[in-house]
Amino acid sequence: MIRIIFSLVIGVAALVQPVAVASPVELAQNAPDSHTVRKGDTLWGISGKFLREPWRWPEVWQLNKDQIRNPHLIYPGQVIFLDRSGPYLRLGRRVGDGKLQPQIYSEASDQAIPSIPQNEIAPFLTHPLVVDEKRILDSATIVATQENRLYTGQGDTVFAKNVRAGVDTWHIYRPAKPLTDPLTNKILGYEAVHLGSADVTQPGEPAALEITMARQEIGTGELMLPADRPELLSYVPHAPTGDIEGRVIAIYGGVSETGRQGVITLGVGQQDGAEIGHVLALYRHRGSVVYKDEDTNKKETFELPEHRYGLVFLFRVFDRVSYGLVVDATAPIKVSDTVRTP
Repeated sequence: MIRIIFSLVIGVAALVQPVAVASPVELAQNAPDSHTVRKGDTLWGISGKFLREPWRWPEVWQLNKDQIRNPHLIYPGQVIFLDRSGPYLRLGRRVGDGKLQPQIYSEASDQAIPSIPQNEIAPFLTHPLVVDEKRILDSATIVATQENRLYTGQGDTVFAKNVRAGVDTWHIYRPAKPLTDPLTNKILGYEAVHLGSADVTQPGEPAALEITMARQEIGTGELMLPADRPELLSYVPHAPTGDIEGRVIAIYGGVSETGRQGVITLGVGQQDGAEIGHVLALYRHRGSVVYKDEDTNKKETFELPEHRYGLVFLFRVFDRVSYGLVVDATAPIKVSDTVRTP
């Protein structure tokens, strides 16, 4: 009987897999007991005051997945208190005797502090950045210009086909260089050159539109997409729940490298599980070395360990490509560097 029970215990133990336990959240060095939110603060900046790993912000606020995407907003004037027993963070205000009193705000959401500095990424939020072949095929197309002009500008009228009913404002763009994976050379999308914007003045096929803003001269054959402003930075900085890995495929502005507060293009997107608010770590492969023992003349090859040197916050996510703001870096970011779940 004892032998049977022992066998059952061994069998059950074999079925039970060890559960991976997340490491405890570590506080930043000299983390304050409280912080009064000021205009110009960001969620990332505040979390860095309290935590060594700012992307673990949702854990100390005890946020669920839905709250990460639609969090309780934080406004200037509120006080964030640190409970070191968790650690946990709480919102409130101080009353006369110094005690903490809960506080609820009902201000407009656009007064809430953003996740990351919006001035750094504003140009990337209002116009299309990446288009794939499907979006190109689904785009509206300018088929004629006012008085058959070769090029038009602000205030001029253009005529376009496939202008979707019910969409009043359109972005005019031109597909530019392909965005390719640096390892496979596979095309992940096409970076769009934003030419301007136009409003529909007369629906139809073709529809008439007035150019309201022109960055460059606009002619026939240019493509258009609806001017949808993406939902952005109510998202809380957080690490992906699964493993994501990709490469830096471009650096904005055509430069060879960038640093902190730079914008980079990544070869990961919605197909890989990436979403707005994700924080990924930046790594650089150090390569390999050959060591020759002088006594034996024997050669050995060693792969050097990767160097983790920064963090990037994703703020625009497309099907196979994302744009991110470098929020921390101790070395220059270069094309082909690896990004991975931290």
